[in-house]
Amino acid sequence: MKINPSFVKKLLVKFIKEELEKFNFQKAVVGLSGGLDSSVTSCLCQKALGAQNVLALVLPYGDRFAKDVQDAENVIKALGIRSKKINIQPMVDVYYSQHPTNNKILKGNKMARERMSILYDFSSREKAMVIGTSNKTELLLGYGTIHGDMASGINPIGDLYKTQVRELGKHLNVPPEIIRKSPSAGFWPGQTDEKEIGIDYEKIDQILYQIVDLRKPKKEVLSLGFSEKTVNKVVAMIKKSEFKRKLPPIPKISTRTVGHDFLFPYDWGK
Repeated sequence: MKINPSFVKKLLVKFIKEELEKFNFQKAVVGLSGGLDSSVTSCLCQKALGAQNVLALVLPYGDRFAKDVQDAENVIKALGIRSKKINIQPMVDVYYSQHPTNNKILKGNKMARERMSILYDFSSREKAMVIGTSNKTELLLGYGTIHGDMASGINPIGDLYKTQVRELGKHLNVPPEIIRKSPSAGFWPGQTDEKEIGIDYEKIDQILYQIVDLRKPKKEVLSLGFSEKTVNKVVAMIKKSEFKRKLPPIPKISTRTVGHDFLFPYDWGK
């Protein structure tokens, strides 16, 4: 679980630069929530592309999360990156005025997708790549909104567990108040990831590391002192969310192409 943050920083900065160059992008757009993951990602983008080539979008729902907005603005100021703040409340509320619900999860997912639609709009306006901010823990558990915060062109921190992102954040001098902040999807005031999942990230990451990285069987994981109830819950979340980690399946009809793996004949590249 221990990482070399200096090496990881260099690797991810290089990854961002090379991936954008591969697809002829010079700029990046990031949804900056004021949380750890988006702050770390913004910092990596700034180092890879230069401050002038990074646009951070701060997309609050009204004034419910004023402290998070302030944290985001502090990161923007420290990095010297470009930014824009857009209140998503009017567009979300007009939808629910016609299709009302009291389900907080539905509303939270709608907010996440509204934010991503704005990110992709500015991606087109700026000719910039949307950079993902989902960490490995969230991706494995499916703890994110498909076509919302889980959408992106590239995702630099997608192979770092939450606790590893925190370690990298310290190395990158992300403000301490953001490092210490309880992770939250920002669905409603007082909502936190760990409270909603029912397990703290330190424990989740250790279990995931044993299961996913070390490929240990359940018996060995339980022998490390984790309760069977907790391990079963983590495994169930991984299985239930598998569809979120895959491209939509496409049935093969043609005999001459295989899904998305079509390549032009060699002479097309001459």
